[in-house]
Amino acid sequence: MSTPNTPSIPQNNPYEQVPEAPAMTLRAASFNDGETLPLAHVGASHGGEALSPELSWDAVEGAESYTVTVYDPDAPTMSGFWHWVVYNLPAECTSLAQGAGTGDLADLPEGAALGYNEALGREFIGAAPPAGHGPHRYFFTVQALNTRLDLPDNLTAARVHFMLREHVIARGHLMATFEQQA
Repeated sequence: MSTPNTPSIPQNNPYEQVPEAPAMTLRAASFNDGETLPLAHVGASHGGEALSPELSWDAVEGAESYTVTVYDPDAPTMSGFWHWVVYNLPAECTSLAQGAGTGDLADLPEGAALGYNEALGREFIGAAPPAGHGPHRYFFTVQALNTRLDLPDNLTAARVHFMLREHVIARGHLMATFEQQA
């Protein structure tokens, strides 16, 4: 089996692999679904500011908490790359300000928790695909949960996502792309 020499954006959606959930709308102040990610949300190594975007969503009836994640399924690994995970956002929280992804809980609503990203930090990691690897997709996802998660504080984003799977009552996401030219 051979692999193509030129990477392209796969058409799969990583959320097709998890149980369906009713749709909810997620909005970003600085980009729309399918657009190129603005430099404000790109890693400093790629000329950006590495700021998490301003995100907002409508309250979901029955939600006890919300989770926000950022995931790149196109990273040159077999498991993608988790850029950020925030969970246990209180039910009354329906937005996060730009730059809230510093990794400091003081920048998030009281009660929120952070999992580890792929760099074993808790901050938002801006987009930084390898040069010449082609465009990467970044899924910004909010999920409404019917509970608050009682988890150890040392979990990675993938583990947090696994642990919340049975509690999702609604899900929404935006996908933006970014490519580092060779």
